Amino acid sequence: MTTKAGQQQHGGLGLALDFGPLLVFFLTFKFIGLIAGTVAFMAAIVVAVLVSRWKLGKVSPMLWLSAALVLGFGTLTIYFNDPKFIQIKPTIIYTMFSVLLFGGLLTGKPLMKNLMQAAMEGLSDEGWMKFSRNWAIFFAAMALINEAMRLTLDFDLWLTLKVWGVTVLSMLFMVANVPMMIRHGLTVSAEDAAESAPPQG
Repeated sequence: MTTKAGQQQHGGLGLALDFGPLLVFFLTFKFIGLIAGTVAFMAAIVVAVLVSRWKLGKVSPMLWLSAALVLGFGTLTIYFNDPKFIQIKPTIIYTMFSVLLFGGLLTGKPLMKNLMQAAMEGLSDEGWMKFSRNWAIFFAAMALINEAMRLTLDFDLWLTLKVWGVTVLSMLFMVANVPMMIRHGLTVSAEDAAESAPPQG
């Protein structure tokens, strides 16, 4: 049986695996530059995949997708020496997540249940539908916000907001869903739920 401490440890590791590569990119870019930051980002996402496989025994579909896009768009960024490819990556991830979630809702399948059921004990089917709907809307909004930031801000400010602002916003959104989820049977705490927030591209 998985203990509460084990769940929290894995939740913390999952957060580190999602946020760590982006933080590596941010710090390397700040101190060295775009190309070095992109190379570090690509290396860090590969390490995240390997650690996830080693420590958790699996790699989430979200991490696989993020890794594929980081490696693909990172290569384009290095080849063309143009940061727009890295900036477009979150828009693609957010859009894909939103489309998949809305598609699942149309077929009566809350896809967030498949991704996060182990972290959301007790949530009813109706709760999962509402949870998936809320995140589908959130991801669609984040895709638009990322495009607005990409087109109007310089890369330095965009990256700062991406690393810190979007991460905090996603956690706050997750916590905002907790009252609804508790009404539909959720048995974990708000802190545990916040740690389970989906990755932010």
